Amino acid sequence: MNLSRRTLLAASGATAVTAATTLMTSAGAAQARPTTAASAEATSTAGFDTLLQRAETLLTGGEFDRSDTDFTAAVAALDTTAAGLWDTLDRGPGRTALWADLAPLTDPGNFGQSYTRLRTLATAWATEGTSLAGSTEVADALVAALRLTYDTAYNPAERETGNWWFWEIGAPRALMDCSVILRDRLPPADLADYLSVVDRFCPDADRRTNSPALAETGANRTDKAVIVALRGLLGHDAAKLVSARDALSDVRDSGRNSLFRHTASGDGFYEDGSFVQHDDVAYTGSYGIVLLNGTAWLLALLAGSEWAVADPKVSVMYEAVERTFAPVVFDGLMMDSVRGRAISRERAGDHRDGATALAAILLLASGAPAEYADRWRALVKGWLTRNRATPFAALATLLQLALAKGVLNDRTVAAEARTTGTFVFADMDRVVHRRPGWACALSLSSKRISAYEAGNGENLHGWYTGDGMTYLYDGDDLRQFNDGFWPTVDPYRLPGTTVDTRRRTDLGTGAGTSTYRPANAVAGGAVLDGRYGAAAMEVIGAPGSTLRTRKSWFLLDNAVIALGAGITASDGRPVETIVENRNLGTDGRHRLLVDGVRQPVEQGWTGNFGRARWAHVDGVGGYVFPDGTALHALREERTGTWRAINTGADTGGSTDPVDRRYLTLWVDHGTSPTDARYAHVLLPGASAAATSVWSHSRPVRIVANDATAQAVEVRRAGLTAVTFWGAGSAAGITSSGPASVLVRRRGAHVSVAVSDPGRSLTTLSVELPFRVRSVVDADDTVSLAPGRRPVLTVAVGGSRGHTHRAELVQ
Repeated sequence: MNLSRRTLLAASGATAVTAATTLMTSAGAAQARPTTAASAEATSTAGFDTLLQRAETLLTGGEFDRSDTDFTAAVAALDTTAAGLWDTLDRGPGRTALWADLAPLTDPGNFGQSYTRLRTLATAWATEGTSLAGSTEVADALVAALRLTYDTAYNPAERETGNWWFWEIGAPRALMDCSVILRDRLPPADLADYLSVVDRFCPDADRRTNSPALAETGANRTDKAVIVALRGLLGHDAAKLVSARDALSDVRDSGRNSLFRHTASGDGFYEDGSFVQHDDVAYTGSYGIVLLNGTAWLLALLAGSEWAVADPKVSVMYEAVERTFAPVVFDGLMMDSVRGRAISRERAGDHRDGATALAAILLLASGAPAEYADRWRALVKGWLTRNRATPFAALATLLQLALAKGVLNDRTVAAEARTTGTFVFADMDRVVHRRPGWACALSLSSKRISAYEAGNGENLHGWYTGDGMTYLYDGDDLRQFNDGFWPTVDPYRLPGTTVDTRRRTDLGTGAGTSTYRPANAVAGGAVLDGRYGAAAMEVIGAPGSTLRTRKSWFLLDNAVIALGAGITASDGRPVETIVENRNLGTDGRHRLLVDGVRQPVEQGWTGNFGRARWAHVDGVGGYVFPDGTALHALREERTGTWRAINTGADTGGSTDPVDRRYLTLWVDHGTSPTDARYAHVLLPGASAAATSVWSHSRPVRIVANDATAQAVEVRRAGLTAVTFWGAGSAAGITSSGPASVLVRRRGAHVSVAVSDPGRSLTTLSVELPFRVRSVVDADDTVSLAPGRRPVLTVAVGGSRGHTHRAELVQ
């Protein structure tokens, strides 16, 4: 890789954090020779001090333009938080804890959070414009507080109890951050003690300290690499810096746990853009962001030094920005389908996690080759300018704000339009379909990828989030899942799911995290021309339920066709399919039409429609029921609390009531249904008139919807899409086994896309209903036997559910 000598911010005007502009003035990482521990020992003290100043700037943001109202507002927000912590900090001589609500201090969660609060105070102390800035009293109190925490709770003589994360990542990272900011105030003996405790609980990034046989992977590995780097700088220990740098590539383990490679199992980045953590959880929007941010941070910290990252395979991280992250960012928010148990965190949210991802991308861009950086800055500028629901400045640190303002003020950067296309992330059971004005994300699961993760008191009601939950994003309404959705939504009625209505007990109330993987094999789909998609999932009820369902989604230019078949259960309970459950905010009175008739807006209203053909919700779009359906509707105001879904020690929510209004549409399949089915069409953003026209004109024909196959024809586009649940025929196409198949005819040209979402086959034969003469282009896994009824033979074995494609001529 050939890194440029661009500055950290690449910003114009006085809005940039001026101290930070020095961080990347040295030669790029590829221009610095990697060093061994022995040669690095000769590095001068000045070199360590330079990087320590750089680390402090990365933590605090450095200098800023105090006439810029965005920066002064950010400083005021920091000051408000820090002043509250300062006022409640116990500074008495007989104290046993630092804050009353974090007693006893010996609890891992309590000392972990204590360090985090001390870091906030230290940041405010180092930031001009706060009421604590430069105060000797504050500095002395911070030094004493760090000493108390070491003596009382976190020192090398202790042994790990409770959540390992506090001991090995949370506490040492915050402690090292505090030590960097306060390094000129810390007594040498104190600093030596703090380095020793890090050496005890986070000696390197390679291994879990409390379980040395367990190799650290993904975000946890990045977190530890940053900790080890800061410990090396503070202790002037070149070997630690070498260890931190090499942990990203894991040169000691032949790259087996390198963050700069694609993995085929377990944690990390996959070739198809998936990101997995905890072995089987789709985690792009949580742990993936941590990994991205930590890597960008460490690259920026070490750039131009003797320890700069020189691994050319860092390009895997660069490629992940557009392959992994961009498809799941919508106008600056991070899609909840890839945030795992973080959806239950009150202080996170899709906008805040999205803002963190944006800032990390910009930080990574500061030292990346121009071919990547220029595209990323255009992407981020588009996200920033379109998100008017939650201003970035309200979510950002000073450094993040400077990065964002740098790209916003750069007239040479044109804002990129919304990403469009269809993305099947087969290796994490997620599907994302994006059009210019909206996006739809499907959260699936299988015996390979968990339906949910819960634990440490988090995500207590996540039972059905991986059962085909359908997230509809509208560019005019970016607050749908961020505005009190998770504490107030009915967790038994998540959009897109088919559920047994039994009552469930809370998940994850104990220590540690756990996941649930269902028994089904099929979850995934295929993509044609990057524009059309077919997705499928077989739902097999969790223990205690006999529910079985086969679900398909066909993803088109202006519609999502949702089909369900073989819906069967024998538990004596009703089974429902949720068409929509829309968050209307605190006072929403969105108009609902059913077959053109306006329905009441009063809360508590319910409606049953024996044969509804279409419905429309103002500000959302249309819903068409091609065969007519017995539709149920409900308006209700729901009250919940974040504490009810998250009781975690450091992430638990408040007990303050949250009230939101909802409009729910669903189909009741009855008690213990046998072979029931449903069919509905989502028309995101469509007007009521357009929905009515769509219902009557039927531009999409449902050809099959049973337990053997589900298929649609879009005649205007020349498209046929089929989910085969086994060998069979539908819409004139024959398959030798379960598959997702899309075929599109345009004149004499035919495009075909095929996948095996159940990963059960070695080869698959697909017979087409029309003559084909030859192959123009095809994957090397596809062969053609031409003729009146041509047959494509696809070697799907080992393809991991990914799409195989062929371009044919009639």
